[in-house]
Amino acid sequence: MPRNKSIRHILIIGSGPIVIGQACEFDYAGSQAARSLREEGIKVSLINSNPATIMTDPINADHVYLLPLTTDSIETILREQEIDAVLPTMGGQTALNLSIKCNDIGLWEKYNVDVIGVDFEAIDTTEDRDKFKLCMESMGVGVAVGQTAKSFLQGKKIAQNIGFPLVIRPSFTLGGTGGSVVYDKEEFDSALSRGLHTSPIHEVLIEQCVIGWKEFELELLRDSAGNVIIICSIENFDPMGVHTGDSITVAPAMTLPDTVYQEMRSLAIKMMNGIGNFAGGCNVQFAVNPENDDIIAIEINPRVSRSSALASKATGYPIAKIAAKLAIGYNLDELDNAITGTTSAFFEPSIDYVIVKVPRWNFDKFEGCDSRLGFQMKSVGEAMGIGRNFQEALQKACQSLEIRRNGLGADGKEVTNQEEIHQKLKVPSWDRLFRIYDAFKLGIPMKRIFDLTRIDKWFLHQIEQIVALENEIQKYKLDTIPYDLLLNAKKKGLADRQIAHLINCLESDIHKKRTNLGINRVWKMVDTCAAEFEAQTPYYYSTFETENEAIRSDKKKVVVLGSGPNRIGQGIEFDYSCVHGILAAKEAGYETIMINCNPETVSTDFDIADKLYFEPVFWEHIYDIILNEKPEGVIVQLGGQTALKLAEKLERYNIPIFGTSYEALDLAEDRGRFSDLLKANDIPYPKYHAIKTAEEAIAKSAEMEFPLLVRPSYVLGGQRMKIVINEQELEEHIINIFKDLGQQTILIDEFLDGAIEAEADAICDTEDVYIIGVMEHIEPAGIHSGDSYAVLPPFDLDENIMKQIHDHTKKIAVALKTKGVINIQFAIKDGIVYIIEANPRASRTVPFICKAYQEPYIKYATWVMLNYKKVKDFNFEPQQNGYAIKIPVFSFDKFPNVNKELGPEMKSTGEAIYFIHHLKDPFFKEIYNERNLYLSR
Repeated sequence: MPRNKSIRHILIIGSGPIVIGQACEFDYAGSQAARSLREEGIKVSLINSNPATIMTDPINADHVYLLPLTTDSIETILREQEIDAVLPTMGGQTALNLSIKCNDIGLWEKYNVDVIGVDFEAIDTTEDRDKFKLCMESMGVGVAVGQTAKSFLQGKKIAQNIGFPLVIRPSFTLGGTGGSVVYDKEEFDSALSRGLHTSPIHEVLIEQCVIGWKEFELELLRDSAGNVIIICSIENFDPMGVHTGDSITVAPAMTLPDTVYQEMRSLAIKMMNGIGNFAGGCNVQFAVNPENDDIIAIEINPRVSRSSALASKATGYPIAKIAAKLAIGYNLDELDNAITGTTSAFFEPSIDYVIVKVPRWNFDKFEGCDSRLGFQMKSVGEAMGIGRNFQEALQKACQSLEIRRNGLGADGKEVTNQEEIHQKLKVPSWDRLFRIYDAFKLGIPMKRIFDLTRIDKWFLHQIEQIVALENEIQKYKLDTIPYDLLLNAKKKGLADRQIAHLINCLESDIHKKRTNLGINRVWKMVDTCAAEFEAQTPYYYSTFETENEAIRSDKKKVVVLGSGPNRIGQGIEFDYSCVHGILAAKEAGYETIMINCNPETVSTDFDIADKLYFEPVFWEHIYDIILNEKPEGVIVQLGGQTALKLAEKLERYNIPIFGTSYEALDLAEDRGRFSDLLKANDIPYPKYHAIKTAEEAIAKSAEMEFPLLVRPSYVLGGQRMKIVINEQELEEHIINIFKDLGQQTILIDEFLDGAIEAEADAICDTEDVYIIGVMEHIEPAGIHSGDSYAVLPPFDLDENIMKQIHDHTKKIAVALKTKGVINIQFAIKDGIVYIIEANPRASRTVPFICKAYQEPYIKYATWVMLNYKKVKDFNFEPQQNGYAIKIPVFSFDKFPNVNKELGPEMKSTGEAIYFIHHLKDPFFKEIYNERNLYLSR
């Protein structure tokens, strides 16, 4: 059936600020859906309160509404626009819940808006645990034994009947919020109370615990004619008991017998057809008893899910793009495969490689939190590795995490305490994967590891093989290691750095040795059809074989380094900058090459850059890509600290950096040299010392006044920053930094107590400077800028202060020979503006300013980096009407017992934007009155 021509204007509902359990995978889905609909000539309006994402950029929609996700906001849009239909399936649980509220109060009916891509009855069936259970049983689909409780007493009675251990699952929540495994009656009361309060309808499902069973997911698409295809099978490395968002996942499923897969496939299609009639995406989760292969359904999500982004990147099949087209009436056989350009979208992808996703956690930001993994999701991001085999993909994913590991082991950071290893294996935690490796390294038997983890023996055997391979490598030296052994190590994903550690030489020695032996990385295309048909889309992963499918063109090229997995302090705002950098470089006539490993983001969509290398943002991979592509230069300013930290290597290997030089980037991080620059330009800064030992810190602190701000160099998000008030605290914190981050320079600054904080972002071409925005923080100095409410433009800085900010910004930008974008942070006290720090890169605040002022500043900055334009070539016309407030959003609900006070180390997971016309606005007055409430050290 061709598309519904009566639909001319669609409203897409976004997912709001990034929180644990609902991150940028939904912005990726919404962005892709918007582009897909506009291809059809359909007008798109979009509502989302998140300013950090590319989704809310004008390039994606005809009308972008940066408004709170409320029914009032929806009605505002419906009054202004002639909306024909709403697509609520691209914004996670937030969008679904909002669309249901709008339906309940009759908004869609009032404005004659069709709801497409979803069936409200299907949502109700899948989210109401009781209805889901009854529905599954009516279709003959097995489910765990359980009952729904709507009161505390009812829950106690059900638990008594089922027996412990059991699982509590709140209705209508995302990311397993409020869910838990309860092993005995002592912990049941608090878990039940928490679940009932978490559910928006105060309802929980209490069911038998199937911890230790294997967990699988299937991603499906269905059209209005009833055609269904399975896009991807995903196997959880971790057995039941760990939320799938916190589990290592593998695609395709590795240990699933074909007979069981076929049964699971039939059940998934039956379930999708049985819950309602809608066209679009669907995710189904199953548990399989490893003893007898019995299958039970865990849940079904009749929308694009967190796993849909992973499945899209894993297979190259653009699920959200196709789901959007199905929602407007197309059938699968009427659409083209976007990868091949010649075959139909009505096919099930086939892949000849392996995908491994490893989550990224930030427990270090929540001191004292419960870091055990369970039914409630706690990860803040994820990295994905693609390899020809499981081991290669696993090593790549580990290299992508940026947790100061070189992969899975072989870096001298193994744990050797047997008791600690046993405990880590028994209780799922963020580092259990690494402890499995350590267990094999220590000689703990496979049976013992399996009994403690219940992880399938096939996966455990794969890790055991890696340890055996490393043991073999350690028998040799650089000049004696055999060709076959070195090739096998590379095929199993070991980094040059890991091999160098094992045979005690330099990483560069291994790279030189293997290239001399002809052991070179090649790149294969992600083509959705296992190379059966020719693909048109340049989307690559590396391996060690013979044929290289990434053919270098003769065009001038630029590489953009991405920001890796999301984490607190480095989130989706850097992906926004990378995407705009790519689009700007294309406009400037460059072939664009993206390197990134984050499956959730728009930068790793196959149709953004001219070439996408889905690889770790890890030196070895980057260097080999650069040798293959021979670009004119590399952009490091857009990918946060991840990309910036690689500038030194690029400089050492004589690879040109577009934009600000490595020398300037390093100078800004070197507090001694940077302070000399400030002094030479007569710019005030707090008194400080750079130290390398705790003893030196104590000695230097005698020359300063407490409180002192302690911070390591070269970090993002205020990592390990703390305000200390005496020598004992200073010594303890310095020692902790050395223990956690290794030996490096640590800065101790005099803390300007009671100061006002502000920051400026600017574009500079080494000569001229344009300040794109100055933001004033509502909270006093001492709270990380990422955790502060901030107002654009400043609300109470006088003319003298603003002049100092402007003068200092321009002087510093020129003195650093900045070419591109720069962020400078200030502390204002007693009428003097002090410099806290300067970051000659895209900052967390740039997307916010771009959205508030409706100007494409990253495009301009990229053109400056590429020498394509100068600052004076731009006609800056910021749209200003009142004030824009940046609202930090936290995920403390995932860690209920954590201290929620704020300080110099960032803890927020996302942000929202809120516009006010004047300072008498009740919202502004409320947050201003509470500005000192959460300040801690």
